[in-house]
Amino acid sequence: MEFIDLSIQQDRIRNKIDDSIHTVLKHGKYIMGPEVNELEERLAEYIEVKHAIGCASGTDALLMALMAFNIGPGDVIFTSPFTFIATAEVISLLGATPIFVDIDPVTFNIDPLKLELAIRAVKEKDANIYPLPRLLHRQQTTDNGQLTPRGIIAVDLFGLPADYDPINKIAEKNDLFVIEDAAQSFGADYKGRRACSLGHIGCTSFFPAKPLGCYGDGGMCFTDDDHLGEVIRSLRVHGKGHDKYDNVHVGINGRLDTLQAAILLAKFDIFPDEVELRQKVAQRYSDLLNSDSHPVIPPRIPEFSISVWAQYSILAKDEKHRSILQTSLKEAGIPTAIYYPKPLHLQEAFSYLGYKEEDFPVSEDCAKRIFSLPMHPYLIEKDQEKIAQVLASNAN
Repeated sequence: MEFIDLSIQQDRIRNKIDDSIHTVLKHGKYIMGPEVNELEERLAEYIEVKHAIGCASGTDALLMALMAFNIGPGDVIFTSPFTFIATAEVISLLGATPIFVDIDPVTFNIDPLKLELAIRAVKEKDANIYPLPRLLHRQQTTDNGQLTPRGIIAVDLFGLPADYDPINKIAEKNDLFVIEDAAQSFGADYKGRRACSLGHIGCTSFFPAKPLGCYGDGGMCFTDDDHLGEVIRSLRVHGKGHDKYDNVHVGINGRLDTLQAAILLAKFDIFPDEVELRQKVAQRYSDLLNSDSHPVIPPRIPEFSISVWAQYSILAKDEKHRSILQTSLKEAGIPTAIYYPKPLHLQEAFSYLGYKEEDFPVSEDCAKRIFSLPMHPYLIEKDQEKIAQVLASNAN
């Protein structure tokens, strides 16, 4: 059994993939070829935004989104500690300060109530209101020693959009921008709106394991803001102006390869069908696991959202119980994964911030109990029943 089975998908569209690759090899426009523009147009239409800008990775998408807002030393960006490092890494790369906000225990996404407390704590310089970084390097502050709240990166974890209505209201109230880290949620829905359209800029990843993934690295930024769209297009090509030797910004080499765009176009043709298949797989899991015989807590999705199920993540009773369950599943030939075993505020890379254990108790608790089961559109019912049986055998 595969954790994510890409081979079945590849067999389904093999001829289309081969034709797409051959077309690129024939025209030879390997950098910013016509397939990139076609992909951007199709995905912008799908998300229902004006601008879709392809780039080299989901990390580059986040980085360029921050760069478009001129983020740098002295700026504060609020985000979740329960996510992949790229979310906060790009903040630190620009010399800004990530300030973490704990998650909702049901959705695993940033908690709007705690977000409001964290913003207030920064403005009032009072860590009694909410945990703040304890050690700040001088280069991370402005000349007058002040930290300025600038924005929020909300993460759509496991394919479920964060709760953007209150997040956006909090942002507007405090004059902050919102970046949607939709690396796992392309294809999801929040109150009738597509993921990637829920903040000022939406950023997704086309890493192979994502719901829509290429055969390498790739990413995309989405926005309805004409100015931001223009700036991001410039940033991805070394700050390009009218031509490649006219540089109006300090940018990066963040282009999406034409071959990867061609592969994504072929995959996108079947993507809506795969989203439906993911819903059926997730529903089967929920039907199997929502009973007293099962010792785990399956994911719960708010009624106003549709997850795209990048992962199907469940909670064990505690860390020891998780180990027992994973061992039993492994012995039965069933792979599992832990997203994420250590929250970002406890990672060595962010030790300079001075956070400590128990600063974000929900994230820390989830990190000890969470693990993910095999999840992809082509997972068969028989395999899911086997997984449920193994879990049920470890009920005590």
